[in-house]
Amino acid sequence: MRLFIGEKPSVARAIADVLGVTGKSEGFIQCGTDTVAWCFGHMLELAAPDDYTPEDVPRTGTGKKIWRVDDLPIIPKEWVLRPKPEAKKQLAVIGRLIRKAGQIVNAGDPDREGQLLIDEVLEHFCNTKPVARFWVSAQDAVSIQRGLAALKENAAYHGWADAARARQRADWLIGMNLSRAYTLRAQRSGSRVLLTVGRVQTPTLALVVMRDREIESFTPMPYYTIRAEIQHAGGNFAAVWKAKENQAGLDSGGRLIDRTIADTIVHSVTGQPGSIAQYRQEAKKQNQPLVFTLSDITLLASIRYGYSAEEVLNVCQALYETHKLTSYPRTDCPYLPESQHADAPLVLDAIRVIKPELAGLIDAADPRIKSRTWNDAKVTAHHGIIPTMHKGNKEALNDRERNIYDLIVRVYLAQFFPFHEYLSTTVRVDVAGIAFTATGKVVTRNGWRDVFDLAEAEGDREKDETDKQQLPAMAQGDGTTCIKAIRKDAQTKPPSYFTEGTLVRAMENIHANVVDLTHKKMLREGDGIGTSATRASIISELKRRGFLETKGKKIISSILGRSLVDVLPEIVTNPVLTAIYERILKGIEQGKADLHLFIAKQESFIREQVAQAGLRAISLEGSQEVATVSTLHKCMACGSGLTRRPGKKKGQFWWGCSNFLTCRQTYPDLKGHPDYDRKRQSQNNRRIGP
Repeated sequence: MRLFIGEKPSVARAIADVLGVTGKSEGFIQCGTDTVAWCFGHMLELAAPDDYTPEDVPRTGTGKKIWRVDDLPIIPKEWVLRPKPEAKKQLAVIGRLIRKAGQIVNAGDPDREGQLLIDEVLEHFCNTKPVARFWVSAQDAVSIQRGLAALKENAAYHGWADAARARQRADWLIGMNLSRAYTLRAQRSGSRVLLTVGRVQTPTLALVVMRDREIESFTPMPYYTIRAEIQHAGGNFAAVWKAKENQAGLDSGGRLIDRTIADTIVHSVTGQPGSIAQYRQEAKKQNQPLVFTLSDITLLASIRYGYSAEEVLNVCQALYETHKLTSYPRTDCPYLPESQHADAPLVLDAIRVIKPELAGLIDAADPRIKSRTWNDAKVTAHHGIIPTMHKGNKEALNDRERNIYDLIVRVYLAQFFPFHEYLSTTVRVDVAGIAFTATGKVVTRNGWRDVFDLAEAEGDREKDETDKQQLPAMAQGDGTTCIKAIRKDAQTKPPSYFTEGTLVRAMENIHANVVDLTHKKMLREGDGIGTSATRASIISELKRRGFLETKGKKIISSILGRSLVDVLPEIVTNPVLTAIYERILKGIEQGKADLHLFIAKQESFIREQVAQAGLRAISLEGSQEVATVSTLHKCMACGSGLTRRPGKKKGQFWWGCSNFLTCRQTYPDLKGHPDYDRKRQSQNNRRIGP
């Protein structure tokens, strides 16, 4: 018997449908001599810190060990994985099937975590049977058929599992130890707040804090531009003043900040004759856009629809997993394998079924065109996000899924349209020894922009109104007259607040947000913080913890979030460290770095940082947990005093257990007292169920 183990039920069903279902049982599907079972994501999890601390540590009423400084750092000698409670039943099914199987196929998602979550199940059952690897980037029938015909040796992906294991352990060491160290240090300073520290989470928060403070401390500076209306025999046009070399009155950014000089220039050129000093016209072509990475589509969907990073990821996952309409979404590669170019007619046929309103564009597409996105040399583990050949039903999609699918489809369609072509004209006019320049653009062939204009995503907005004008035909030496010149007053602008889309992009392109030139150069190769698979969840967790807040499309740091960044050492908040880790993880994945050496260095780092945490002074603002512990009102679970805390809305309150590090009990507020009756009723309802 050949046993396929899918990462989740939907993957298992997709494989079984292609293999041919002959029977179904609880926890698996029979397909002739093949059996297909499934996990529910990670079925095992790293043991909690309580499993590694001494047994004589006092426990709370809920049975959890009390957090103590003396137990830090917690560094496992042997890492323990335990089955998740909700996974035990399905694990038992998989265990029985493994014992019967002659060969096993790892059908985890095509990434590090997908590799590890099946491998760790096999290790849990001490499997010695041969294991193959099923690796596909889409779940439509054709992709699965190709994957089944091209099974690889699972051992070839050992580095992928080790990279995931290294990430898992490094995150545990930092999260469990530093969160406890700084929470306990804050507690000794009188603040009752849970301070969560994460390898990627904390530098991401620091990015937002740094941006917010840069905006708040920004002082607008006045500067001046000069526009002239130039008369030429072929017609009038607008031009802007260009500073000469060594021009007086400029700031470090090349802006004119001396009003007197600006007024002098206006007076000097108004009504004066001039000439065309330079006239250059070039035919230019713009390539089709590359297909989407997850960060690309997150940014565009954030700008266009206001979707959060988590919403975009969930939609892309549903399009891939549930509807089978698009390829694997958690990718940072915008290129496609050249072999898939031949699939274009079948993909276009599927799009026609799902989106008949695009029939005109599909008819105009030329599948023979091979854009730069088809490039084997630049394809990594996962190619860009594209439509599949699956002829699904648009009516099954919700509004968000339709919008995201439309974006993916249009960028794919654009690959089969010609270049966008235009004439670019540049003119320099000399008036009384002062230079003015004008640019113009005339589209000669709209090409792929008939399908989709990616100006929003590419930042390809026109910089000045003069770029949009159609310049008259002219030649060098032609005479002109400056009819009038106008001084325009402007002010420098602060950087923009992050949106979820731009924050994801900043995490990916971390070098652009690093000041140190050495670090910037080191990170320019493309290392980021987090991965395409984790960035959305990191932002969501920061919001859930109250460290980040949203205002419209903007995402800003809370007072508590800023306080946390301020009390942590720079090495923990600096994104460079995490980006370096990501580089090492990639090395482990490729077999160029060692898992155990990486973890040994991580352990040394944790010991040093825990020691430093004990020496730091902690002062937190924005913490709602700094409250008086009641001697009258006690927690029903552990008997500790309760504290009354303000809710999210003005005038609302709730009660929480003062022993919050180990007891998470909360109670509604009833006229200044904890509402025990309502709490009991809520607990009873949960026990009874629907």
